[in-house]
Amino acid sequence: MTNTTAAFCDLGLAAYPAVHALQVVLAARRLGTLATDLFLSVEHPPVFTLGRRGNREHLGVSETFLRERTIAVVPIERGGEITYHGPGQLVLYPIINLRQARLGVSDYVYLLEDLMLRLTADFGVQASRDARNHGIWVGNSKLGSIGIAIRHGITFHGLALNVDLDLEPFSWINPCGLRDVGMTSLFQEGATNCTMDRVKARLQHLLTEVFGVELHILSPANLTAYLPPSAPQP
Repeated sequence: MTNTTAAFCDLGLAAYPAVHALQVVLAARRLGTLATDLFLSVEHPPVFTLGRRGNREHLGVSETFLRERTIAVVPIERGGEITYHGPGQLVLYPIINLRQARLGVSDYVYLLEDLMLRLTADFGVQASRDARNHGIWVGNSKLGSIGIAIRHGITFHGLALNVDLDLEPFSWINPCGLRDVGMTSLFQEGATNCTMDRVKARLQHLLTEVFGVELHILSPANLTAYLPPSAPQP
């Protein structure tokens, strides 16, 4: 990407449906009147999301089991299969105009992986790519996942990096539709000083390096200036 300005907003802990609706609105505006790319970071309460290729056969527990734990399964338009989001997982949703950034889809996915690889290395964990599936891995265990959607050249959805979360819900699914693989986290891999606040702070710095942008930091309240009055509020 060429050196330019982008906005960054940390939404904190926010419900998946509201943030998904926010992404859809922002992606539409980025195609039109919004001149700035955005990066939204967030943690979600427990939820499973099912991508375009998603198959409920990869969900190994019943709907009743999930209802008792108030965990929804949400079908969405991103690529990929089923995955889990929960507190302690850093999720990043870039809203980027790929044409203006002069990025192809494979280039964009490579940058998302590069971002996670650099971030985990900064906390003492050496991860790598794996030809089986996009994302980053430590051995046979997946540490960070990628699932994107692109509408008229504008990206939404993004990446999820396991920082320090309960990994048990991953055992209820075949993560990303893969069998016989594990899931891991920075904490489980012995990362040093990997609080969520420290990881998010380092993420902001690395975004400027990997995507070649100068970040303008927004609060959730200030993000409303990017939205039409009828849009879902962060």
